[in-house]
Amino acid sequence: MAEDKKAKKYDLEERTYKFAVRVRNLLSKANKPWIVQDDMRQLLRASGSVGANYIEANESLGKKDFTMRIKICRKEAKESRYWLRLIETACGPSDLEKDIRSLIQEATELMNIFGSILRKSI
Repeated sequence: MAEDKKAKKYDLEERTYKFAVRVRNLLSKANKPWIVQDDMRQLLRASGSVGANYIEANESLGKKDFTMRIKICRKEAKESRYWLRLIETACGPSDLEKDIRSLIQEATELMNIFGSILRKSI
């Protein structure tokens, strides 16, 4: 059972890493109209922060620290979704629309996962 928990922990670390990589790939392909450049920078930071804070949660100093880090993970996933939605709206229909929609879905799923972890840890 302990190995199952460890495997799940690292699966979520990998999933959050892949989310950040996918965001970076999207941003590297995106046309950069001046109006969304700040949104893109915010998305870049928030997407990486999801995984970084999850790693910190796994190395937490106690239950309060763990809970705080998981809350931050959820917040950063929610923020990533927000910036993705703004970018999608500003850019309109484009070649990247499918990728943006997929990333919005992933951010939503990550929010739900971290929300579930929070509920179970309280």
